Amino acid sequence: MSTKTFHNTVRITSIICAILLFMAVLKAPREYYWLLRTVVSIGAVLVIFKNIATTYWVLLFLIVAILFNPIFPIYLYKKVLWMPLDIITGLLFLIEIITNKPRTEKVIIQKKEEKKYRRDRIL
Repeated sequence: MSTKTFHNTVRITSIICAILLFMAVLKAPREYYWLLRTVVSIGAVLVIFKNIATTYWVLLFLIVAILFNPIFPIYLYKKVLWMPLDIITGLLFLIEIITNKPRTEKVIIQKKEEKKYRRDRIL
C-alpha cells in the first residue's frame, strides 16, 4: 500500500470515527456501542501508525485505543460520563485530520528545450 493511499484510508477512517462518536451522544442500542468501540479502536491504531514519529499523537491515541478497546472494555456504567469522552474523542479525530493534512509539493515542470542542429535545417 502506498503512503498516499494509507493516509487517505486513515483520513476516511478518522472521519467515520468522528461521526460515530458524535452520534454516540444520542440514544442507541447496545450493539451500536460495541460497533463504536471496535471502529474507534481500529481508527486509533491507524492514527498511531500514521503519526508514529510524533509522540503526543501516539500518546493521545494510545489512550483512546485503550479506553475504547472492545476486547477488554472499560465500563463507566453511566452515559453522562461517556458523553464528554465521546465528544472530546470525536474532536480529537477531527483535529488530527486538520493538523496533519498531506503536504502538496510544488512540482516545477521545465520545458524540454529542442535541440537545434544547423545541419538539419531545410533550405
